[in-house]
Amino acid sequence: MGDLPILKRTLAVYTGLFIVFLYGPFVVMGILSFQAGPEGGPQFPIIEWSTYWYRHLFGLTEATRIAPLPIREALLRSLTLAFATTVVSTVLGTLTAQAFRRNFRGSGVIFYLVILGMMVPGLLLGLGQALVAQNLGIDRSWWGTAFVLHVVYTYPFAFLVMLAIFNRFDPRVEEAAWSLGVSPAVTFRKVTFPMVFPGVLSAMLFGFTLSYDEFPRSLFTAGSDVTLPLAIYGTFAVEIHPNIFAFGVLSTLFSFTILAIYGLLMAASVRRARIKASGIQEDEA
Repeated sequence: MGDLPILKRTLAVYTGLFIVFLYGPFVVMGILSFQAGPEGGPQFPIIEWSTYWYRHLFGLTEATRIAPLPIREALLRSLTLAFATTVVSTVLGTLTAQAFRRNFRGSGVIFYLVILGMMVPGLLLGLGQALVAQNLGIDRSWWGTAFVLHVVYTYPFAFLVMLAIFNRFDPRVEEAAWSLGVSPAVTFRKVTFPMVFPGVLSAMLFGFTLSYDEFPRSLFTAGSDVTLPLAIYGTFAVEIHPNIFAFGVLSTLFSFTILAIYGLLMAASVRRARIKASGIQEDEA
């Protein structure tokens, strides 16, 4: 019992250090993004506070030797690619997890083949895809070869999320619908899918975030029209300016917004499930 307070303090210190390690770079990036412009690189401590670099991102400042970040087209490509990847990987992950609810021959081999996409290093997979495309005469593009690799990478995450959801799913609910003469397709649409919808949201969140900031797999397969991570890398590989930190802050706030939307949708889904459950209990009573 005497070791318990020491263990609690150790865990508290470890948790505090982990939080500092996790959010410390964001705090430093946020501070550096508010330094005055237009000249100079990152400097600390801040001599003069300003929102210059945020206005610089949107082209609201006078022209200087520091060009605005080339992020508009790249951002649109990344958002489009992330959305398409989210839809495809979530649908594939849900259907595959639905198939794994029953034992079938070769399920073990297929399981490891599916999750292989998240285990193979991204650089090797991207390089291999680029070599295959070159040998087959296929042009590399963000909407083609890069899209395929993004799906290969995010699909296993969606599959594992939905597999865990279906493992906790009570099949008697579906059997009750079937006993009433409801077809399997209608049962899945009306009964199964609403109950597993929180898991679908989680799979979509994985797919979007993993695809949006994916770098190594896009490096070899995106072609000449780069995505947002590649555009940012090409910018700060030459010279670092505070406009990158300003964009990093906005990107982080965008991520938090996505998480907030996810939380609201999840809460609404849980609330609807509780209302349906209470209605069923009242009917049985």
